Amino acid sequence: MGRPPGWAAALTGRAVMRSPGRPPVRRDLERAFWGKIAEGLTSEDAAVSCGVSGPVGSRWFRHAGGMPPIDLAPTSGRYLSFAEREDIAVMRAEGLSIRTMAGRIGRSPSTISRELRRNAATRNGKLEYRASTAQWKADLAARRPKPAKLAEHPKLQEFVQDRLSGVIRDGDGNVVGPSASWKGRNKPRRADRRWATAWSPEQIAHRLPLEFPDDPSMRISHEAIYQSLYVEGRGGLTRELVACLRTGRALRKPRARAKKLSTGFITDDVTIGARPAEVDKRKDPGHWEGDLIIGLGRSAIGTLVERTSRFTTLLHLPRKDGYGAAPPVKNGPALSGYGLESVRDALAAALTPFPEHLRRSVTWDRGKELARHAELTAATGISVYFCDPYSPWQRGTNENTNGLLRQYFPNGTDLARYDRRELEAVADALNNRPRKALKWRTPAEVFADQLHSQSQHGVAKTD
Repeated sequence: MGRPPGWAAALTGRAVMRSPGRPPVRRDLERAFWGKIAEGLTSEDAAVSCGVSGPVGSRWFRHAGGMPPIDLAPTSGRYLSFAEREDIAVMRAEGLSIRTMAGRIGRSPSTISRELRRNAATRNGKLEYRASTAQWKADLAARRPKPAKLAEHPKLQEFVQDRLSGVIRDGDGNVVGPSASWKGRNKPRRADRRWATAWSPEQIAHRLPLEFPDDPSMRISHEAIYQSLYVEGRGGLTRELVACLRTGRALRKPRARAKKLSTGFITDDVTIGARPAEVDKRKDPGHWEGDLIIGLGRSAIGTLVERTSRFTTLLHLPRKDGYGAAPPVKNGPALSGYGLESVRDALAAALTPFPEHLRRSVTWDRGKELARHAELTAATGISVYFCDPYSPWQRGTNENTNGLLRQYFPNGTDLARYDRRELEAVADALNNRPRKALKWRTPAEVFADQLHSQSQHGVAKTD
């Protein structure tokens, strides 16, 4: 005759749960795995330390986008653990009473009674208690699924997506940059990446209140944006948008795994100790930091960043005529584009148009491309200072900007193919991103205020 409708709900005291097949990973095992990831272990080593195979750990890490899907805080002890459920199953098989079981594990008899009724297996029409099935049912009942905010607010989703992946245009409105596709992996090595406006999630989250001060629905945290990008099934944003992040990683990298890169070598010229102390305070504009980003075939682009406004200027360094036509000559002229004369002239051309209060000094990496700094100072009046050996942090603003520029000019690509117009378009994109250090104003806005203050420097006060 079969079982009557609702027999399982009447037997267990809860709604019927649809079985997904094989029970999922236990919460305590999952929490231990992500705890090892947070300590800096690889996914394979973290899995093995938890008693799981390495390939399984890699799959967990990949499906979660490198982000823990659960809270890693230790449980409060309010709920039964898997170990306690194993003890209950053993004592149940021994035929012990509910009060005896409750006394042995230190729980209330009502807790044990409710556990045996609600989380027991019902496949054969009877209540048979098994620890693995009980843990699966408890985890399933504890879930509190919440839809992603970006999936429920199309206007907010459009704003976030446009700031992440908007195209770069030149002064005539034409789209510039190479065409590149995302293949589901990290940024390509020695290959082009698609140019995009590429605001960071933190920049987007803090810019929303400025652009929509009266619309509380246009609010989202940067962490929610990251989760929509990295976590499968989170919704709201497509996974390929991770290619628009500066790192271009398909999986989020745990903080403990981050490695610091050491850069810089070259001999001394002028030490940074001679630079005025007021430059460190970032109160007066006109002090710049500079360096080169190097590409394939001895191509390069010069970068200049103003310390107070974070305003970026890119130096176009094209190759000279005759480059590659004949073998290089020892001590001959530099044809690569970033020789001594080329960098000196490009710096002078970039900084001379600014008023004097906006071109006071340049702090450069220890590169020999600026060995003729004395000629630059004599021609423009701009003081030049060099960082200490192995100390790129002394021009940290420029280092950070170079990292942002690598999203547009990846390592191992030919940088000489871009003309001045394209470099100006990329610099304009960076200068129109809001910055946390500027209270979410853009470098272009702050630098414009500094330009307008020229009259205060050129007009004397009268009583």
